[in-house]
Amino acid sequence: MAQNVADLMWKMLEKAGVKRCYGIIGDALNPVVDALRRNGNIDFVHVRHEEYGVFAAVADAYFTGNPVAVCGTAGPGVTHLFNGLMDALKEGAPVIAIAGDVETSVIDTAGLEELNPYQFVETASLYVGRVVNPKQARAVINTAIMTAVIERGPTVISMPGDVAAADADFRIEDLTIPVTPILRPADADIDKLAQMIEAAKTVAIFGGDGCRDARNEVLALAEKVKAPVGYSYRGKQWLESENPHAVGMTGLIGYGGAYSAINKAELLLMLGTDFPFSEFLPSHGVKKVQIDRRAKHIGRRTPIDLPLVGDVKATLTALLPKVRAKSETRFLDDHIAETRDFYDLLNHYVDKGPGIKPIRPEFLAATLCHLASQDAMFFADTGTPCIWMARHIRGGTNRRFHGSLTWASMANAAPNAFGAQLAYPGRQTIALCGDGGFTMLGLGDLLTQVQRKSKVLHIIFNNESLNFVGIEQQEAGMVPFGVDFKNPNFAKVAEAMGAKGIRLEEPGDVKDALAEALAYNDGPIVVDAVVDRFALSLPSHVPFHTAKGFTLSMAKQVLSGRMDTVIKTIERNVRLV
Repeated sequence: MAQNVADLMWKMLEKAGVKRCYGIIGDALNPVVDALRRNGNIDFVHVRHEEYGVFAAVADAYFTGNPVAVCGTAGPGVTHLFNGLMDALKEGAPVIAIAGDVETSVIDTAGLEELNPYQFVETASLYVGRVVNPKQARAVINTAIMTAVIERGPTVISMPGDVAAADADFRIEDLTIPVTPILRPADADIDKLAQMIEAAKTVAIFGGDGCRDARNEVLALAEKVKAPVGYSYRGKQWLESENPHAVGMTGLIGYGGAYSAINKAELLLMLGTDFPFSEFLPSHGVKKVQIDRRAKHIGRRTPIDLPLVGDVKATLTALLPKVRAKSETRFLDDHIAETRDFYDLLNHYVDKGPGIKPIRPEFLAATLCHLASQDAMFFADTGTPCIWMARHIRGGTNRRFHGSLTWASMANAAPNAFGAQLAYPGRQTIALCGDGGFTMLGLGDLLTQVQRKSKVLHIIFNNESLNFVGIEQQEAGMVPFGVDFKNPNFAKVAEAMGAKGIRLEEPGDVKDALAEALAYNDGPIVVDAVVDRFALSLPSHVPFHTAKGFTLSMAKQVLSGRMDTVIKTIERNVRLV
C-alpha cells in the first residue's frame, strides 16, 4: 500500500524519538491525524486548548531531552500554539509543531483560516518550513527534526492537507540523530581563565541552566577555589541541593548571600546563565568571566572581561587540572553565614504558620516541601507561586523545578505538570498554581487529566487576586488596580469535573490535607488553599527604585482612602504576627 507524506512524516518523527503529540485536530489537520492513527506508536494527547498542549510538551521535552510534537489546525489552531512555542524557545525545549495549513490551491488568496506561517511563527521558532510540494517534504521534515533536537528549541512544519494526503515520492531511511558535540574554548583561553582565578583573592560562582550536566564539575571548582555558589532560578535544581557552597539566589525573589557574594568577589564566574536582571549583577569593580555555548548570551547583561564560548561541563573539565587550590575560606564562610541568617528570616512565617489565618503561603510551601518525595517535580505559575517555590521548596538530588522562567507567561504550571506526568508516570508532579493562572488555562484541561487519570497535584494559592501584578504595581509606585476577582470553591468545581478536591482554609489542617493529597493515586487532585493575599517576600537586596516605589505606593493608598490595606500589608510582613 502506498504511503502518503503524512505517513512518512510520522515515521521520521518516531525515529527521532517522538513519543507523544499534544493538540486538537481539525479539518486542515485531518489527513495528518489520520496518518498518526495509522502509525499507532505515537500517543495522541487530545487537549482542550492547544496552548495547554504546548506547555505540557515543553516540560515533557525539557526534562526527557526527547523531541515532542504538538499540533493545531489552520489559522486559529496555529495561533493558539504561539505562546507555548515562545516558551519552548526561551526554555530550550525541542518541540516540533505540526501546523495545519490551507490547501495549496488557495494559498495567498485570503482563504478561510489562511495564515502565512513565516510571518506568524518565525519569532517563536528556530525553523519554519512550509510543505507546498511532496518533493520537498523529506527535506523540510528532516530540517525541522534536526534543528529542534540539536539546537534545542521549537520548529514548525506547516502542512497543507492536500500535500499531507499526497503519495510520497521518497523513502525513509534510518534517521540518525548525532551525539551532542563537545564544545569548549581554546587552550589559550582556558589558560587565561586559570591565571585569572590564580590572581583573584576571592572568587564567586553564579550558575544557570547551563550547569545542568556540569553539577559535579561546578562543585569541584567551588571547593578548589573556596567559592560561594549562587544560582539563577533555572540553576536552582542543579546547584542547590547537597552543596556546601550554596548561597541562594539573587534578584527580587532572591535569598541568602548570593547578591553580596557575586558583587563583592574579585572575580565572578558566570556559568551557563543568561540572568536578565542586570541591576543585580556587578557592573564595575568585579572582573567577570562568562561561559555559555550560545555566543549571543555573552555580555548582553553586564560587561565581561573574558568571554568564553563552550559547554560548562567540557570547559570546567579542561580547566580543573590547571587550577591551584586556595586555602583561605573567610569570603566563603561569611556568605554561608549570611545565607544561614537569611533562612532564619525566611522561616519566621513558616514557624508561626500553624497559628496564622489566612494561611501563610510560606507555611504552605514549606510543609509541602517537607512532605513531598525526594524525586518530586515542582512546577510554578508565573507570579507569587514562583516566589514560594524558589524560597521554600528546597532542592534534592533528584527533585526538579520548572516554570515559564524566561518567557514568564501565565498559566504554565498545570500543563507543565501534566506533560511531566505523562513522561514520568507515577512520579510526584506538583503544580503550584496561581488562582489567575489556573482559571486562565488549567481549569478547562483538568478534564483532560481526569480522562487520562493523570496523577497531578494542583496546589492553588487562592488569594482572589493577580497578586504578583499587584506587587509590581506597588514597586512602580502605583496603587494596585485591576488585579482583584472572585473565585469559586475550586475543590467543589474539581469534584464536579471528576477530580478529587480538597478545600483548605484552616492552617491547622495544612499538613494532613497535603499528606492526603500526595497519597492520592486515582487521578488529578486539586487543593484549594485560601492564603493570605497580603503576604510579601522581602529580598536579600532591595534596589533603591523598588524601595522608593513601595513607599510612594503606600502613601498613595493612604491618600486614596485605603489605610486598612496599608496597615494589613505592614502588619503581615514585618513579623508582627
